Amino acid sequence: QVQLVESGGGLVQPGGSLRLSCTASGFTFEHYLMNWYRQAPGKERELVGSICSDGRNTYYQNSVKDRFTISRDNPKKTLYLQMNSLKLEDTAVYYCHRRVNNVDYWGQGTQVTVSS
Repeated sequence: QVQLVESGGGLVQPGGSLRLSCTASGFTFEHYLMNWYRQAPGKERELVGSICSDGRNTYYQNSVKDRFTISRDNPKKTLYLQMNSLKLEDTAVYYCHRRVNNVDYWGQGTQVTVSS
């Protein structure tokens, strides 16, 4: 049974940092590309970025480039999202995600609130 469990969210001031984690189980983590998504209130869920299976290549949406970093620790089956220079508009629920054979797997999400 595939499970993705996010943690690390919280309340942070603008300009601050947070690191999110996503612990995976039930599948061979090191074989799969993984994604971080977010959903802000009243908005559609959007892709934040992705990391390939061996961690060598990443993709980021323009709004988070140079501020966010995705990494992974395959032996620990854990995905990370380091978020720096946080802005008010980064407030959202953040989800880790994988898609295999047209099936989407999501974690429960972790709330990130950026507020002064």
